[in-house]
Amino acid sequence: MREGGRIGPLEWAVAGRPLPGEDVSGDAWVACDTGGSSALFAVIDGLGHGADAAVAAQRAVAVITDNSGEPVDVLMLLCHEALTDTRGAAISLSIIRFDDPVLHWASIGNVSSSLVAIAPGGLETRAAALLTGGIVGYRMPSIVVPPAVPIKTGDLLIMASDGISGEHVDAVDPTKSEELIAAEILARRARSTDDAVALVARYRGTAA
Repeated sequence: MREGGRIGPLEWAVAGRPLPGEDVSGDAWVACDTGGSSALFAVIDGLGHGADAAVAAQRAVAVITDNSGEPVDVLMLLCHEALTDTRGAAISLSIIRFDDPVLHWASIGNVSSSLVAIAPGGLETRAAALLTGGIVGYRMPSIVVPPAVPIKTGDLLIMASDGISGEHVDAVDPTKSEELIAAEILARRARSTDDAVALVARYRGTAA
């Protein structure tokens, strides 16, 4: 599964696949315009894999899409309420506002989000979302929303489910397109024991 597009000054792409041997994936994603002034990205990892995990993930997708104008902490709470009769999920949410521009994000469970940039010595991780332990829909911790992170032209937001190994950011070539970056993360870093999704968004600047 591969998709991509553009939202305002952001170009994005996603690549994913179910656990080998499964027909459906318990990992899902969202990329949507929240009304012209910001974009929302999410990666959802339904607990486990298979059909039951997919039910949890797709329910979170529906909640996030239907309430995309809400801040990340409210979205997490809405997902928690909607997923109480499912397996639950790990969720990472990122909202990029165009007017500042800044990034607001929050993560519960083992879905990672990193903001990376091209630096003189190579690729540099400018910030990473704090991974708060818990399961949305089952065991909800206090939601930690850190201060907004400034976004610069060329910055990459990289989000990945637990089916992608933790070293995936180190292997990114920022000179490649978002589609190629997402596809290569999936091809090189996906675990053989889980579903996997990688989402990449690049801020092109207000003049793009």
